Amino acid sequence: MSDFVNGGWALFVAGVTILGLVFCVVLLVIASKRKVMANDNTTGHVWDEDLRELNNPLPRWWMWLFVITIVFAAAYLTFYPGLGTNPGTFKWSSTGQWEAEQDKARAAMAPLYAKFTAMPAAELAKDSQAMGIGERLFVNNCAGCHGSDARGSKGFPNLTDNDWLWGGEPEKIVETIVKGRNGMMPPMAAAVGTAEDVRNVANYVLSLSGSAHNSVAAQLGKAKFGACAACHGPEGKGTQAMGAPNLTDKIWLHGWGEDAIVAMVNGGKNNVMPAHEKRLSPEQIHVLAAYVWNLSQTARVAAK
Repeated sequence: MSDFVNGGWALFVAGVTILGLVFCVVLLVIASKRKVMANDNTTGHVWDEDLRELNNPLPRWWMWLFVITIVFAAAYLTFYPGLGTNPGTFKWSSTGQWEAEQDKARAAMAPLYAKFTAMPAAELAKDSQAMGIGERLFVNNCAGCHGSDARGSKGFPNLTDNDWLWGGEPEKIVETIVKGRNGMMPPMAAAVGTAEDVRNVANYVLSLSGSAHNSVAAQLGKAKFGACAACHGPEGKGTQAMGAPNLTDKIWLHGWGEDAIVAMVNGGKNNVMPAHEKRLSPEQIHVLAAYVWNLSQTARVAAK
């Protein structure tokens, strides 16, 4: 695919476009000089005994439409981009138009965001206008993964509970939105031991949250859990600084049960949340973080 960003392709596109227009002009000139044949004005082709193909010239109205189309195409390619990398005399681009619209929207919202920026998350959560804006920001930027109700799904965290992989304080939420997150668990089967050891560790992990498990296997897996303690902690309570989940609750991001845990230990997992610092302004991120923080409060702050 790297060949398609080569400058030669721009010249190729421009050349094909210009030659296409020239061909249309030549075709138009040739067609305009064609006259009605002196005899019976047929081509000599006959179908079904009496259907004859005539050789009439193009109608004048059609010819003029053709001329208008060519003139319009030439004018368009002069003013707007279309000839390879030539930007046209108007210097228009879809990116430039989008940026101009974004700048206009930011200028219109600047006074309101200036007020919001000075308010902490707890106060913003009480402001119905701020929460309305936060909800729209969430729907447009976050709902694709976390769902419109923010409850997530398999592999995508639920933002309405108090289980936070990286921390649920407003400042941590801002950090997550700005920089994104990369939660990676490497395959740990080799560090744990045999396939049977992996099964035992899976049962021990289930025992940490009081989930159904094989108690004998869990006891055997406890010693092998040391390979996992570096990230999840010796008690399995997780480490937010590393994004390592708490294994003592009953919240399972990637599936529950012995088989799901075995698959995780054997294959590992790499979960990525993209950074939004270039997509959203700091003021928007501040409001969005307050909205997300409010979603997880046991008693949500009532917006007025």
